[in-house]
Amino acid sequence: MEKIKLTRTTNPRPRPNQDDLPFGKYFSDHMFLLDYDAGMGWHDARIIPYGPFTLEPSCMVFHYAQEIFEGLKAYRDPQGAVRLFRPIENVWRMNRSAARMGIPQVPEDIALAGIHELVTLDADWVPSSPDTSLYIRPFIFATEPSLGVHASKSYYYCIITSPVGSYYPNGIDPVKILIEEEDVRAVRGGTGMVKCGGNYAASIRASSRAEDEGYTQVLWLDGVERRYIEEVGSMNIMFKIAGEVITPALTGSVLPGITRKSCIELMEAWGLVVTERPITIDELLVAADDGTLEEVWGTGTAAVVSPVGEITYGGKTYVVNGGGIGPLTRRLYDELTGIQWGKTDDPFGWSIVL
Repeated sequence: MEKIKLTRTTNPRPRPNQDDLPFGKYFSDHMFLLDYDAGMGWHDARIIPYGPFTLEPSCMVFHYAQEIFEGLKAYRDPQGAVRLFRPIENVWRMNRSAARMGIPQVPEDIALAGIHELVTLDADWVPSSPDTSLYIRPFIFATEPSLGVHASKSYYYCIITSPVGSYYPNGIDPVKILIEEEDVRAVRGGTGMVKCGGNYAASIRASSRAEDEGYTQVLWLDGVERRYIEEVGSMNIMFKIAGEVITPALTGSVLPGITRKSCIELMEAWGLVVTERPITIDELLVAADDGTLEEVWGTGTAAVVSPVGEITYGGKTYVVNGGGIGPLTRRLYDELTGIQWGKTDDPFGWSIVL
């Protein structure tokens, strides 16, 4: 692996108040950058001061959306050390996304080294207040100046970091979600399993409508039959029905979440039954009506575990677990955040200390 060149900033950015860290609003002093050019491959790994890109108006990412991104976090543990949570999983998923979007895959060693060295350099940006962390955003985008519809011949791979508080300002309070009936997010064979901006752009209209009506998130149905539950706007979704945990199977239109995977592995280690399978909206509503729907929660890097207190579909609202946090949801949140912040034992070896 080539050595990562370092150019330190001469103008450090002001540190924000750790008790007021809205998600994704502040950015640390440096960023990692790697170039790709056809015939050369990935080259010129460097850490430079955080700042703008200079791009041609004809840059292909603006016109054909050839880009992907990832999200993970660094945590300050009680001893003051900085920890990462399963970063290799993000690298693997990024490269699966790259393959689907026709983007050259980044060698694992340089992708991981970029994360490690950037976070180590800007370690003083990792906050220590309760429920805070350093959000890490790796992303790749096409840079070739061309208006032809083809794979770009050049790319940037960049990593930026942002100190953040809780994704939801009200913490782990149960959220209200609206099941979307008009728009669809993804279809099998498309890019639903890819972490790319187009999937999120397709969700914005419905999310805005839901927010205007007082909901926190949208729950998506499949794009063909509009019967099968897929995922929430920024999270995977899980249901506890009659003692069984059910989550939609990864059939090509659902993002393979790393927090989702971690929750499944935790519950299986606890001896719980976890089923990954298609689940219809009808099955969910029957369970809500007959009282067997015990808990619902979302999982994702940003929110970790987010309990769902209300679900609305077809104008009817269904209250889950009396609108409170279920015991399994709470146990998952406490165990995962305990491992991430280094407060509890990590029998899985998920936490990496820098």
